[in-house]
Amino acid sequence: MDDERRLTFPQAALTGLLSLVAALGAGHLVAGFVGYTASPFIAVANFVIDHSPHAVVAWAEQTLETWDKPVLKLGLAVVLVLFALLAGQLSRRTPLPGQVIVGVLGAAGVAAVYVRTDLGQIALLAPVIATVVALVVFTRLHSFFRPKVFFDDREGEGPDRRKVLITGASVAAGAGVAALTGQLVGTRKNAEESRAAVGRLVAARTAPPIPPDADFVKFGTPPYLTPSKDFYRIDTALVVPQVRTEDWRLRIHGMVDREVTYTYDDIRSRPLIERDITLCCVSNEVGGPYLSNARWIGVDLRDLLNEAGVRPGAEQLFATSVDGWTCGSPVEAAMDPQRGAMLAIGMDGEPLPIEHGFPARIVIPGLYGYVSATKWVTDLEITTWQAREAYWLGRGWGREGPVKTQSRIDAPGSAVNAGKVVVSGIAWAQHTGVAKVEIRVDQGPWRETVLSAETSKDTWRMWWTEIDIPAGHHRIAVRATDQSGYTQTETRAGTVPDGATGWHTVSVDAR
Repeated sequence: MDDERRLTFPQAALTGLLSLVAALGAGHLVAGFVGYTASPFIAVANFVIDHSPHAVVAWAEQTLETWDKPVLKLGLAVVLVLFALLAGQLSRRTPLPGQVIVGVLGAAGVAAVYVRTDLGQIALLAPVIATVVALVVFTRLHSFFRPKVFFDDREGEGPDRRKVLITGASVAAGAGVAALTGQLVGTRKNAEESRAAVGRLVAARTAPPIPPDADFVKFGTPPYLTPSKDFYRIDTALVVPQVRTEDWRLRIHGMVDREVTYTYDDIRSRPLIERDITLCCVSNEVGGPYLSNARWIGVDLRDLLNEAGVRPGAEQLFATSVDGWTCGSPVEAAMDPQRGAMLAIGMDGEPLPIEHGFPARIVIPGLYGYVSATKWVTDLEITTWQAREAYWLGRGWGREGPVKTQSRIDAPGSAVNAGKVVVSGIAWAQHTGVAKVEIRVDQGPWRETVLSAETSKDTWRMWWTEIDIPAGHHRIAVRATDQSGYTQTETRAGTVPDGATGWHTVSVDAR
């Protein structure tokens, strides 16, 4: 008789899935009030990002590129659905197995929130309430679906289809309303509105005018300044932080004479400077796309650090983003007056785009982004290398990350007409400057190309040339020589630990 009172397969599946939906909706609702990243789904996804083995992270970056985060979300959703189905099927007779699974998943959510450095203890309410809601819904749905037993041992019938549909739709709708409310509450302090209120930024010290031959777009190179919508984005933020200018603070402390804190108005009211600086990601493979150039607006980082008074023995500028990500930069580079490190608040005359660090970020020329370009920065601790370990240093990457001299071919494509062919691309040797770029076809002699005007040693330079290519299959290689006299090596090396090396080579079929 007890076997006849088991939940059917669809009933058990629906019990698990509706419990999951209710939990996620409740967690998202509470997270809207206590911190958006406290939402259990987001917190667990962030935990996976923060604690994945280096090999997995490297594979995801190289294989999935900018799709790594959507794929992570999708993968986590699939895993949760499988656990929900498992919880339901193991509980066809009694709800206990499913309740245990719910409890274990809830504990994982609590742990993921607990270890977040950007959330307070009150944020634990989100996963705790999500777990309680899941347990209540799971238990009640299990009882609702299971046929009743009368005192005279007669078997009752389970709920009819209409009641099942109404109950399922009610739980799903309630979860949807809760999640939507949490989303609206969590974004009520909209950063986009705050950004729009800043208006256009005007520098007191402007960058030099861009000469007409700063790029060779007509020959296939990128434009000298990268449009913000095309500027590469590599970070660990699963959800882009929403920070209003009125809420933002920058604290400088540690090995300093005095701790100082700046508001956005403090920075905006200073005479602003403007500099053209190219940023490059250390995960950029040879010939890769993770390189962009912008006209940054902000203040000298060195001035802010001097106001705090950096003490002797300081080695590391340990920067923390509002989402808890950390970055370690050499104090020497940040304090070098010739390097021009910045606290940037704008790109190309506009406030920083939200996904690129609004309200403020660090930009240190000549260093890869993982040690120089903290977005949404809120805390700068002056310390030593031994005292603090930044996010990527603990994952096998190098400590100081100077950008290596490199070059890339952007044109032509893989198929061309035999005869005169234009070859073009970019080269970069930040903080040193590009002296020349050469190409060769197959194993022929190296030929020097035409370089664009140099606007700064901290920006990329475009190049182009025209060559004769006979019919057939050919390989074109490029190499750059910087202004110190160093010519980039042919030896291929991967991105880990401090940037890829090798000549970019493309294959061309001429007809």
